[in-house]
Order: sequence, then structure tokens, then C-alpha cells
Amino acid sequence: MKPIRLPEPPSGPTGVPDIFEGGVYGVVRRAVIIGNGFPASENQSIGLVRALGLADKQTLFRVTRPKGGVNEWLHWLPVSLHKKLDYIIRQIYGYSRILLAGRGNKLHSLPFENGGSVGLSSVLEADVKKIVTMAHETFEKDGPLLVVASGRDTISVASAIKRLASKNVFVVQIQHPRTHLNRFDMVITPHHDYYPLTPHAQEQVPRFLRKWITPREPPDSNVVLTTGALYQVDAGALRTAATAWHDEFAPLPKPLLVVTIGGPTRRCRYGVDLVKQLTVSLHNVLVSCGSVRISFSRRTPAKISNLIVKEFGNHPKIYIWDGEEPNPHMGHLAWADAFVVTADSVSMVSEACGTGKPVYVIGMERCTWKFVEFHKSLRERGLVRPFTGLEDMSESWSYPPLNDTAEAANRVRQALAERGWRLRP
Repeated sequence: MKPIRLPEPPSGPTGVPDIFEGGVYGVVRRAVIIGNGFPASENQSIGLVRALGLADKQTLFRVTRPKGGVNEWLHWLPVSLHKKLDYIIRQIYGYSRILLAGRGNKLHSLPFENGGSVGLSSVLEADVKKIVTMAHETFEKDGPLLVVASGRDTISVASAIKRLASKNVFVVQIQHPRTHLNRFDMVITPHHDYYPLTPHAQEQVPRFLRKWITPREPPDSNVVLTTGALYQVDAGALRTAATAWHDEFAPLPKPLLVVTIGGPTRRCRYGVDLVKQLTVSLHNVLVSCGSVRISFSRRTPAKISNLIVKEFGNHPKIYIWDGEEPNPHMGHLAWADAFVVTADSVSMVSEACGTGKPVYVIGMERCTWKFVEFHKSLRERGLVRPFTGLEDMSESWSYPPLNDTAEAANRVRQALAERGWRLRP
């Protein structure tokens, strides 16, 4: 009898049939990002998803807090408790409105939650039940769901998704969650987050307080340590930005110095004194600069930005971005010959170091705690130098660019493979 030949099963680009690699059930084709509304946090998640090749299949959800009135004083609370208190306050306030209306008193409206009165109600709320339901109901058709979260307010949401849909999701938490690490499939955090475990840090904390300082244990096997923050900057993004901003930046005299100014933080305090130091140093290096571009972050206090504008607003070599769209940030990264960055932002410094170009940092000596460890590691690797005002900007230097995002993405791929999953081709 002539043997019956069955048709060959369809193969993917690698020539291996999907059924031998777990089929659709083992292929990660989409990602959910849990954000908190802060660009410094959300850009890390977006950068990782981009590096994993899922930028066109990502959905952004946000954990939003009640805003306005007393809510501005409650941001230190866990977000779930904050929302419950806000609900109680609104119920009491609503009852008070009825009583006051009966007495003829003038009423003042309480601000809407999440800025609903100013058009923010369209933001996708990070609803655990909805995301878990989506992960369960679409698993057979679309495969596992990659969940990437970053920021304190996203921790409870991401860990709940992991707990309720562990067989259908792979949950990555960016930045140390200060809680049990086994609540996530992977935690990606800078090496300096473990600074509290160093002998030097221990000396700075009274013995009776040490048990309250996190983290308390060395990183587990599911922890990926980076040098700095993750970001969206890679060679492809820089090439795209260079093309998009060509007409504006190509005619500028070289070398182009980009100055990025953040704002004081709890671990990196400064005021107008540092800005005055910055202005003196900038005046000193202008002779070796072809042109200078200055921009501020959302955290920059008005007194600092106003001082810079007053000092350099009319200088022929200097352009100060006014905050209006389009944001030239990616153009700055692509076209700059060198950077000066204030020391307060890990994200801003990390992005600049991702270019391989000279990065000068001002204010490092004003930083404390783990920020000291961060800047020390960059100096030891030759990625940054202190900005003194004695530099010759026509003299360039380079280093292997900071590559944390790509390296973290590789670790995600390895972890997925250990689980029997893979990213879409």
C-alpha cells in the first residue's frame, strides 16, 4: 500500500513549526505598560518595550491619584488607601453641600478626581480586574501578556496582576519596589538602589533604624542590575531624530553644547547658588563653543529658569527652549557634540551617557546617599566628568555608550526562554 503523506505543518521564519515552540501560547506578541504619569518613569518602561520589539503592540495604562485640595498632601499614602480616603471625603463633602444649600450658603466646587475638569478623564485607568480578564480571555488567541511597570504607585497594580494571572503574564517591575521581590517575574533596578547595604551607607544610619531602610537583602536571581535608568535612546532612535531635526540643527555652528537643567531633589539639594556657578562656568566655555542650547525639565523651579533666561536670553550664541512643542530633546541628543547636565536626575544623565559623547555633570558634590554611588560609578567608567568651566569644548572624548536598556531587554528574553516563551519574530 502506498504510504499517505501528510502536509507539512506551517513554519515561521526560522523554519521551526510553531507547535514545537509552544505555538501561540508561548509567543509574546503584545505589552501592557503601567505608568504613573511621570515621564521619567514611563519612559523607562516604553524604552524597554521598544528594545524588545513590541513598540507597535503596546498599550499604556496609568495609575492615577485624586488631585486638588487636601489630596496634594496625601501623595505619601499608598494609592489604594489614598483613593478610599478621597471617596470618603467626597461623600462627606456632598452631604455638607446639601446642608449648606438648605441654609443659602454659597458653594464652591471640589476639584474633580484625576483632573476630569481639564480633559484628563480620557486617560486609561490601570484597572487590575480588566487587565487580568484581558490576559485570561485573550491568552489562547494572542498568547502571553508582557506587563512592564515603573514607579511607586504602580507596584500594587503590577504585583496584583502577577498574582491573579501568573500563568498568562510576565511582569517586569522597573525600579526597586521596596517589597517582596517574588511578587514580580523580574525586577530591573539600578545598582545604586542597593547602596543601603554597603558599609559606608550603614555607617550613616543609626543602628536602630537600619531594619527600616530598604532593600535589606542582596538582589535575588530575578533582579537585573543596571548602571543608570532605562531610556528610549538607541542608535535607531538617534538616526531618526537626526533626520527629523536636520533643518534646525545642521546649520548651527559647531561644537554644539547642550545644557539640560533639572531641579533640586531630596537627595540632591541646590538653589540659585548652583545656577550662579553654572552661569559663570558657561561664560568661561563660550569661547570654545559654536552654539549652545539650554532646556529645562518639568521640575525646574521658576527662580532657576528665570535666572538663566535673564543671564543668557539675549546672547547670540545661546538658544533657550521655551517649553513649547515640539520638544527638541531627541534632536539635542542626536546633534549635540557635548552635554552639561545637572546631577539631580538619573534619567537625564543616563540618556546623555547613552550617546557616547562627552557628558559634564554639575552639582555632583551636593548629592547624598545613593546618588553619590551613581555618579561615582559613572566617573569610574569614564562616562562623565565634573563641569568646572575650564573645559575646551572643541576637544572631544568618548567611551562605550551606556547600554542598560538593551542589556535589560536581553535578560528579559532569557527569562522568557527559561519559561518556555519567546518574543514574536
